Amino acid sequence: MSYHPVNLALRFLLELTVLFAAVYWGWVTSGEWSRYLWAIFLPLILAAVWGIFAVPHDPSRSGKTVVAVPGWTRLVIELFFFALGFWFIHGSIGPLVANIFSVIVFAHYVVSYERIKWLLKQS
Repeated sequence: MSYHPVNLALRFLLELTVLFAAVYWGWVTSGEWSRYLWAIFLPLILAAVWGIFAVPHDPSRSGKTVVAVPGWTRLVIELFFFALGFWFIHGSIGPLVANIFSVIVFAHYVVSYERIKWLLKQS
């Protein structure tokens, strides 16, 4: 199973969008000193969870993982990650941009249906 490089690049851009949205949300919605904590640590925690928990031999990633999880768990992590991105964008920029983001995420997963099937078969 191989993945189209454009779809992989799109997923990478979506991941970066969530991390930047977390920074921006933390900055604009927090108090004077706490904005630094939110803007720094929230994206770091999200990036760590994204990178640490993976399905071994996932061909859309390096195939390596720190903590091996079943495919359905990885799919839940991804969906929660992108849902948080929607929430961050909605709360800091607005619903229009958040809805556009969610449509792009949905389209990415529609195009990635083979990966979803593969993830659901991994136990």
